Amino acid sequence: MSSYTIPSVIEHTARGERVTDIYSRLLSERIVFLGTPIDDGVANVIVAQLLHLAADKPAADISLYINSPGGSFTAMMAIYDTMQFIGPDVATMCVGHAASSSAILLAAGAAGKRSVLPHARVMLHQPHTDGSRGSISDLKLEAAELARIRDEADEILARHTGKTVDTVRADSDRALVLAGSAAVSYGVADVVPTASGRPELDARTALRPGA
Repeated sequence: MSSYTIPSVIEHTARGERVTDIYSRLLSERIVFLGTPIDDGVANVIVAQLLHLAADKPAADISLYINSPGGSFTAMMAIYDTMQFIGPDVATMCVGHAASSSAILLAAGAAGKRSVLPHARVMLHQPHTDGSRGSISDLKLEAAELARIRDEADEILARHTGKTVDTVRADSDRALVLAGSAAVSYGVADVVPTASGRPELDARTALRPGA
């Protein structure tokens, strides 16, 4: 992960000025930002923020902004399950890119509230290892676990995109890159926000009640 300085913002309150980091400021607006690869530590922070916001205002939407190359499937599932468990709708938006497990989080947002910016990229691909070594028995166990993870990932994506599991599996055999409106057409997002702030709706989204 790259190293950079986290900017601070100055808030003016009745008691004077208060300096806070930008992520805390976003959290106060019910915005959670995922901008790193997903590991257990990142997942714990995201889950904690979602739980806090859900307890604070159970009926108010939460916005999850995503710019992530993906990462640990099990860590991602901790975030995914929390999104499905809490009361508030979680509106997702891809800024930059959402690849692999982070693409699942984008697709898992509340129906009609999943956005992808015009030049953002969503990438779907099958899970893989980094060339693990070990005994034949260990490699067989790892292969079985990878197969289980892929089955689970394909089923989740199929559920949220409206595609069949077989279609998702075939499309993700090789990296499938979806930009802007292509992500909407595939079903991992619902809208592409325009510069004016008004979303461009595809026909499927426009026909949804309340859309």
